[in-house]
Amino acid sequence: MSETVNLPAELRDRAGKGTARAARRAGRVPAVIYGAGKDPVSVTIETRLMKRELNRPGFFARLFTIEVGGKKEQVLPRDLQMHPIKEEPLHFDFLRVSKGSTVSVAVPVRFLNEETSPGLKRGGVLNIVRHDVEVDCSPNAIPEHIDVDLSEADIGDSLHISGVKLAKGVTPTISDRDFTIATIVAPSAVKAEAAEEEEGAEAAESTEAAEE
Repeated sequence: MSETVNLPAELRDRAGKGTARAARRAGRVPAVIYGAGKDPVSVTIETRLMKRELNRPGFFARLFTIEVGGKKEQVLPRDLQMHPIKEEPLHFDFLRVSKGSTVSVAVPVRFLNEETSPGLKRGGVLNIVRHDVEVDCSPNAIPEHIDVDLSEADIGDSLHISGVKLAKGVTPTISDRDFTIATIVAPSAVKAEAAEEEEGAEAAESTEAAEE
């Protein structure tokens, strides 16, 4: 389960571009907290803290506890606006979550045992189809990552969601098919060698047929 990160925040008295620009000049980024049948709350959070969290993997799959006005709100990030040039966060949207609720989150995929994979040891290449997998689960059961074991993966193998062990209560959002997460493909050198061997075998068969 992913950890919950505490974020101190300050209430914003007014919404609007002018207030948001003033907050950013003061080293804070505007945000809104919404959902769970409650009124939205506009806040600001230190830009430094949010940039730190953005630099960590799996931002949208992590729970945060925002402390504002003497109250604590457990939330999930749902949207992020970035400056198109400066790569600075401009605004965050956070969704309130409550005990007993179910959320859909994109969880990063982690590949294990690459060093023992037969296909990779033979020069194969890991072709990642999905860098994250969306799952449905309780907010308190969000996994930090989805682990995919490569210890027996050979060239030509496909790794599907059905081969991944998920914690109890965690289910893929896509449930109508066994989707692919990654494949082990042959590099061009291996493909060329295989093609040469195939051509050689065909030539030998042709020779044998002609001699007969």
